[in-house]
Amino acid sequence: MNIVIIGGVAAGAKAAAKIKRLLPTASVKVFTDDTHVSYSACGLPYYIQGNFKDYRALLVRSVEEFKKSGIDVFLEHKVTKIDPKAQNVTVSNSFNDFYVPYDRLIIATGARPFIPNIKGVKDYKNIFTLRKIEDGINIREKMLKSKRVVILGSGYIGLELLEAFVHNGLHTTVIERKDTIMPIFDADMSKVIKDNLESIKDRNFDLITGESVVEVQGEGENATKVITSSGREIETDFVVLCAGIKPNVELAGSAGIIIGNSGAIKVNKLMQTSLSNIYACGDCCEEPHIINGQSVWVPLGSTANKEGRCAALNAAGVYTVFEGVLGSSVTKCLNTTISMTGFTEKVAKEYGYTPISVSVYKNDMVSYMPGAGDITLKVVADKITGLILGGQAVGSVGADKRINALASALIGKLTVKEFANNDLTYSPPFSTTIDPLLDAMNLLCAKLGC
Repeated sequence: MNIVIIGGVAAGAKAAAKIKRLLPTASVKVFTDDTHVSYSACGLPYYIQGNFKDYRALLVRSVEEFKKSGIDVFLEHKVTKIDPKAQNVTVSNSFNDFYVPYDRLIIATGARPFIPNIKGVKDYKNIFTLRKIEDGINIREKMLKSKRVVILGSGYIGLELLEAFVHNGLHTTVIERKDTIMPIFDADMSKVIKDNLESIKDRNFDLITGESVVEVQGEGENATKVITSSGREIETDFVVLCAGIKPNVELAGSAGIIIGNSGAIKVNKLMQTSLSNIYACGDCCEEPHIINGQSVWVPLGSTANKEGRCAALNAAGVYTVFEGVLGSSVTKCLNTTISMTGFTEKVAKEYGYTPISVSVYKNDMVSYMPGAGDITLKVVADKITGLILGGQAVGSVGADKRINALASALIGKLTVKEFANNDLTYSPPFSTTIDPLLDAMNLLCAKLGC
């Protein structure tokens, strides 16, 4: 059997390794236009920051290691066409084009940075995006020679790079066109994030919201200034675009594969596309949301790995269902942990729920313990059914464990009343006597009359 995999970062690499173990006699070929395979893109901001000096720490498995296990990886080889009738793909490298037949095809083409339509944004060599190993290397090299930087966008990557640059002594300006930073959160929780960051004494950064960049100006090959919609002019040594990503679906779409309403490849729970013997996984495809079954596009590294495994199993004939996602995520920026799962209050309303919510501000452990910090925790539930719909937590390093507990509750479709009886752990170094999560449930119970 001939297995062809397009893409080799998270989902593609996972699919290749799994399917070779399942079908040891099969021919498994991975084609990627990247210069590296099987690496942790999520670790790039921490490489830039200097948490480790050698980018090769991000590499999970090399071409040679894949070869030893019987998998052929072709770097800098771009698949330009899929022919479903002939069951082959056209591959292009720097020398020629050639055809490769397949019995099973797995598309793991990932996503690419979104480049906003800003005057001058494509004209200078010191305007970067962060997606690949080379991007991280180039940004780190430029950072070490610079004093000022502008980041466009305040999502996960934008805030992780804010921390990286501040730790390296650069004055950093983050510009977010929406009214709140981390706009994926509810506005009240986004305000908590911003307030936490701006509470840092002698901070060497600015957070600008509700403004967009309308022009980038420069001298020669380098950008030196950005101009915002309010007329603000900000001098800079370089710019990083963190305005989001777009799924790479053009190849799939041109082959006749159905693209979902989210803009990513439509797949079923077996990771099958609309065409026979073709699967998709990772940041290029959409997934069902566990809460309501609606198709969503949630590009996260953890999801990509799970989908890659599921696609491989089904391509090998082992029936396996991928139930979906909750959008569970966590990151940190300077003094603040930021985590969420499930629906925000805003999204719950958009899906037709009648959400109610409570927010709890509390210590993450008993206050007399050294290192005690604060957590702001918001939990969202449905007023009609009492079902828990999601949660957001901002604050100390203990924020994410409350979100992990909520994620498990969402998988189990627990009501507020059911969770309120949960037996969570307690010890002074780890929690208050009544955990903030249980406080939130008790407040929600009062609202619900349960």
